[in-house]
Amino acid sequence: MKPMSCLIVAVTALVGASAVFERAPQQAPPSTPAEMVAAYNSLADTILAVKKTEHDLVLAILAGTFHHAEGMLNAAMAKLNAGQPAASEVEAVAALVAQMGNEGDNSVAAVRKRLVEGGHHHNSAGEQQGIYDEGFVIVTREAKQALLASASAIGKMASSATSEGLKGQWERVAMTWNALAKGGK
Repeated sequence: MKPMSCLIVAVTALVGASAVFERAPQQAPPSTPAEMVAAYNSLADTILAVKKTEHDLVLAILAGTFHHAEGMLNAAMAKLNAGQPAASEVEAVAALVAQMGNEGDNSVAAVRKRLVEGGHHHNSAGEQQGIYDEGFVIVTREAKQALLASASAIGKMASSATSEGLKGQWERVAMTWNALAKGGK
């Protein structure tokens, strides 16, 4: 059942229950009927499940982006080790790392913006404390800064990349990603 449907059922039950309460005066205020509490509890379960699903989906987007970047890194390393130019692969790695720092590409940002405009802030407390940018679910400001710095460094080495230099920057990306994937900052 959609959250709006649950809400309509709950309001309808409340109106019906209030009519019963008006007809049967009692000495003590009546307790909320168990059925209404159960409906509200079900709505709370739905809301909390949606929040967890959002977290899991954003984590999957980031994991996919990380693995795509890792594949491009491997292609770049293979070319560099063979003495071939790898500028396009290195640039792709940089772009993907930047996407991770921004918690997705422009299409994901558009969804995040829509959620924020609708009043949904996954990490509202963290936003108020300066830990997360508005609407971000997993990537903290600290992680964002680290990923964007690595993306910039990788991008700058595109035409003159070395296996060692690329590997060093990738280790920073992997360390940041592993902390985020484990729930760290």
